[in-house]
Amino acid sequence: MRRIIIIVLGFTFLITNDLSAQDKREKPVFQLENPDFIRSPHTGMTKKHWEDAALYILEGAFSYIKTLDDPMKFPKLPGKSYPHDEGKVPTEKLEGLSRTLFVAATLLKKNPNLEINGIKVADYYKHQLVQLINPESSAFIVPRAKNGGPSQNLVEYGALAMSLFIAPDVIWEPLSKVDKDGLAASMLSYADGPTVDSNWKFFNIFVLSFFDEQGYEVNRLLLEKYVQESLKDYRGEGWYNDHPAYDYYSMWAFQLYGILWSQLYGDENYPEYAKGFRSNFSDLTGNYPYLFAKDGKMIMWGRSISYRIASISPLPFTGLLEAESINYGWMRRIASGTLLQFLQNPDFLKDQVPTLGFYGHFEPAVQEYSARGSVYWMGKAFFGLLIPDDNPFWTATENEGSWEDTFKEDQVYNKFQEASNILITNYPALGASEIRAWCHERKVDDWQHFRSSENYNKLSYNSEFPWQADGENGEISMNYSFLNDKKEWEPLRLYTFKKFENGIYYRDAVLETNDQVKMQLAEMPLPNGILRVDKNISSVAVAMRLGHYALPRLEVDVLIYTKRIKGHEIQIIDNGVHQLALVSLKGWEHIETLETEGLHPVSDHSTVSNVSGVFNPEVKSTTLYASLILWKKSGESWSNEELMPIHKIKTISTNKVQVSLKNGKQYTFDFH
Repeated sequence: MRRIIIIVLGFTFLITNDLSAQDKREKPVFQLENPDFIRSPHTGMTKKHWEDAALYILEGAFSYIKTLDDPMKFPKLPGKSYPHDEGKVPTEKLEGLSRTLFVAATLLKKNPNLEINGIKVADYYKHQLVQLINPESSAFIVPRAKNGGPSQNLVEYGALAMSLFIAPDVIWEPLSKVDKDGLAASMLSYADGPTVDSNWKFFNIFVLSFFDEQGYEVNRLLLEKYVQESLKDYRGEGWYNDHPAYDYYSMWAFQLYGILWSQLYGDENYPEYAKGFRSNFSDLTGNYPYLFAKDGKMIMWGRSISYRIASISPLPFTGLLEAESINYGWMRRIASGTLLQFLQNPDFLKDQVPTLGFYGHFEPAVQEYSARGSVYWMGKAFFGLLIPDDNPFWTATENEGSWEDTFKEDQVYNKFQEASNILITNYPALGASEIRAWCHERKVDDWQHFRSSENYNKLSYNSEFPWQADGENGEISMNYSFLNDKKEWEPLRLYTFKKFENGIYYRDAVLETNDQVKMQLAEMPLPNGILRVDKNISSVAVAMRLGHYALPRLEVDVLIYTKRIKGHEIQIIDNGVHQLALVSLKGWEHIETLETEGLHPVSDHSTVSNVSGVFNPEVKSTTLYASLILWKKSGESWSNEELMPIHKIKTISTNKVQVSLKNGKQYTFDFH
C-alpha cells in the first residue's frame, strides 16, 4: 500500500491505495436474464427473476450435496460462529437443512420435480427429514426431555413447520405414517414446551399449528397462549418489540410470521387472532418502506445482519392487503433493489455460500449463535413467491414512491414512530435512509455480546454508510467514546430516549463503567447531514471522542482535505463514491482523520474522521460540544456556506441553546 501527502491551495490531500487483488470467485455474481425494463424500469426484475435468484442461492448450497445422505453442512469461517465442538454438529446440520428448505419449498411448490446437480430436491429433503428421527443417523435430533428448556432445535423445527405448511404435498404427504408420527413426536416435544419471550414463540406456534392441521393431538391452550403473547408484543406503527430491542426481527420475524400464519392456518382456525396480525401488518406499509434507500438498499443495523435479504420478506405480502393506498410498484422496487444489493456483490458468496457478514465475511457483526448455514434464514425473502402471479405486487409498474413524487432534494424528511421512539430520516440529495432506535444494554450483562455492541449502539445507521467497528485505540464511527478508568476507550451504549421535537432527536446517555460520565445528546438531520449540539454534564474529568461515519477504501485512492472557515477546522474524506465532512463548531479541541484496518464490512482498509477533547468540570468554560456531520456524492464541490451554515451558537439558559443559521433560520435546542 502506498501513501502520498499533497498540499494544494490550503487543502491537505492524503492519497492511499490498496493494491491487493480480489479473491477469485467460484461462482459468478447473479445475472439477470432478459430483464424487463418496461414493468420494472429500475431493476428489470420480475417474478421470474426472483425465482432465478432463489435457484441461484439454492444451487450454491447443493454444490455440497452429492448423495441423499450428505448434510447441508458448509465450510466454517474462522471466529466466533459455531460449532466449536462435535456436540453442536447435529444442530448445525439441522440449521442448514431447515433454512435452505425456506428457499426450496417455494420452488418445489411450483416445480415438484426440481433437480440440482443431479439430485432430486424433493427426494433429498424427504430423506433428510427422516434422518432427524433415525437414532442411527448423525443427523438425529434427540427429543426434548420433559424438563428441557428451549433450544436452537426449537427454532429449526419451527422453520421446518413453515416449509411443511408451504409445500405439504411435495415434502410431507409422501412420507410414511411411521415417519410422520416420528417427526410429529420429535417436533412436538420441542413445541409443546417452554420458549423464549421473543419472536421465538412463533416457532412453537407453527409446529403446533401444522400438526393440528394434520390431525394430531396438540396443546391448543399453549398455542393460544403463545399467539396472544405475540400479539401483545406489538407496539404500533408496524413495530413489534423483541424484548428488549427493535430491529429487523420486527419484520422478518413478527410481521412475516403473523401474516403467514394467518394465511396458512389462523384465518380458518383463529380468525380473531388472524385479524389482529393483519391489522398490525397493514401498519408497516406507512413506515417500513422509508427505512430503505432510494435504490432499495437496506441499512446495516441490528443483530443477525447476515440474514440480509430477509429484511424484505414482509413486502410481497402487502399484496394480500390489496389496498389502493399501497404503492405496490414501490414495494417491489425496494424488494428487488435489496436482492440485487447482495446477489450482485462479488463478496456475497464464499465457497458458493453466503458469508457471515454484510457483504464479505465480517467478524465484528457475527453472533455466537450463528453457524455457516444460519445465513439461509435469508431464504424467507422467497416466501414472496407464494404471492400469485396476477397480484399487484408483481403486476404494478416499478417506481420509487415518495423519492420521486414527494421528496425534494433540498429538504430532509423525518418519520417519527412514537410507539417505538424510532426515527427514520430520508435524505433525497443522497438517496439515503437513516434510523435512530433503541439501545440500552450493559456489556457486563450482555452474555451473547450483541445487544450492547455496534449492532445497536451507534448514534444512527445509514443506508449509504455501513457501520464500522470500534478500534482499540479510540477510533470510533458514529458514536461517542470515552477513556475509562481502565484506560480503555468505551463507547456509549446506555441511551435513554427523551423526545423528538421540532426536528430534533433528544437522548440522554451514561457511560456504563462510570455513571458520573453523562451526556445530553441532541441531533437535527439536515438536507446534507446532521447538526449535533450535545452537552457534557459529567461530574468527573474525561477524555472523549466523537466519530463521523466511516468510508471504505475502494478502487480509487482515498483523499483527505483539511480546511478552515472563520476559525473552524474541517476535514473531508473522499473515496470516489462519497465525501464526508466533519466540522468542529464548539467545545472540541482537535480533529483528525484516521486510517483503520479490519474494522469495516466493505473493505479491510477504511478511513474515519474524529473530533476529540478533554472535559474537566472544574476548569471547562463550556459543557457544549457542537459539530456538523456532512456528506456529498464524490465529485460534487463544497461551498463555504454548505460547510459552515452556522452563524452563531448561543446558550440562552441552563437548558436551552439557540443555533442561528446564515440563512436567517433559528433553532432552539431544549434539553429539558
